[in-house]
Amino acid sequence: MRVSIVGTGYVGLVSAVGLAEVGHHVTCVDVDAQKVHLINQGVAPIFENGLDTLLKRNVGVRLWATCDLEAAVLGSDLTLIAVGTPFDGEHINLAQIRQAASQIGEALGHKSRYHVVSVKSTVVPGTTTGVVLPILEERSAKKAGVDFGVGMTPEFLREGDAVADFMSPDRIVLGGIDERSQDALAELYAPFVADKIRTNPTTAEMIKYTTNSLLATLISFSNEIANLCAAVGVDVVDVQRGVHLDKRFSPIQADGDRIWPASLRYLEAGCGFGGSCFPKDVKALIAFGRDAGNPMRVLESVIGVNEAQPAQMLRLLRKHLPDLRGLNVAVLGMAFKPGTDDIRESPSLAVTRSLLGEGAVVKAFDPIARREAEKVLGGCVKFVDSLESALDDVAAVMIMTRWQEFERLPELIAALPRPPLVLDGRRMLAKDSVARYEGIGL
Repeated sequence: MRVSIVGTGYVGLVSAVGLAEVGHHVTCVDVDAQKVHLINQGVAPIFENGLDTLLKRNVGVRLWATCDLEAAVLGSDLTLIAVGTPFDGEHINLAQIRQAASQIGEALGHKSRYHVVSVKSTVVPGTTTGVVLPILEERSAKKAGVDFGVGMTPEFLREGDAVADFMSPDRIVLGGIDERSQDALAELYAPFVADKIRTNPTTAEMIKYTTNSLLATLISFSNEIANLCAAVGVDVVDVQRGVHLDKRFSPIQADGDRIWPASLRYLEAGCGFGGSCFPKDVKALIAFGRDAGNPMRVLESVIGVNEAQPAQMLRLLRKHLPDLRGLNVAVLGMAFKPGTDDIRESPSLAVTRSLLGEGAVVKAFDPIARREAEKVLGGCVKFVDSLESALDDVAAVMIMTRWQEFERLPELIAALPRPPLVLDGRRMLAKDSVARYEGIGL
């Protein structure tokens, strides 16, 4: 198929290279001419594991980028909307969705062939049929379901693993207003082997929000238990090991081997979740429920626990070093998770700002996200190029991101004349691996 994708962020660009990889001809559309230029040069404007490889292999062959949305729509069979939907404190901001729908609608007005428009951005239930569809009809002067199709195909991509998730999906949700729209979406995703669900756009939208809200709930539940464990002198790692052995979480096969699902990672303690999805999506669903007259009490607590969790790192630090003024502290990890350069809503930002506010001198190291972090914290924090430099002459080390590189810490710290206090916000190190250790839930 010939596909146009409006928006070249994490979702749009990963989707573009993935669809090109399986044989579709894809045109990326973005208002940012610099991003378009980089993509056409085979350079990914964002970091994501495996993205560069697929982009270089497909650009100029089955993938192109342009700022000309109308030409992209006229030259394709199906358009995916993958623009941002930021949360403004009360609701998700649909300005980019409305703008994209408006421009796509105008392009459809000049097109005689049937075309399908599918929302891929995360939007609250009812947005595709209640906002996007009417705009498309108004701008095109055509009728949805007759002259063009409308759908909603949510993404289930984990940043850091987004390319792998796209190429090997666990499910594909095909939300269409009618069978013809669903058939077009089914053709788009035909090369992928996965359970496929045909449904309407509103249900597809709710599936996405429910998925992210459930995972966020698991994280906050785990962190709340971790905080209680610390208060009563129990190690949450030991507790969770016992919980994970429940065969409903880790099934035992007929041969006696146990399956360890990836979902168990959401039932581990840490310093809080971040990123572009969980905080925004949970808050958006809370607002959606409130507007529908159905308060989301559990999800309100999920956000409350998460927003307070980074402060646990400061509590652990003060326990050993009450006065932070002039204290040299290394913050390891700025990205909200490993495998990405995304620092949006990262707990590391909240911790760093708190340290600075209390007079600490902060050095920071992240193997990938330094450039993005410097845009936010540059001038206030000393960014270094190596783990060794981060450890030089610091009183404390705070692990904020589970980068594999940080597994070298015990070896490096053992060689220091004055081992710093290690505060493990991800419980990635054994508690006896360094001389002075503190961790969430310990």
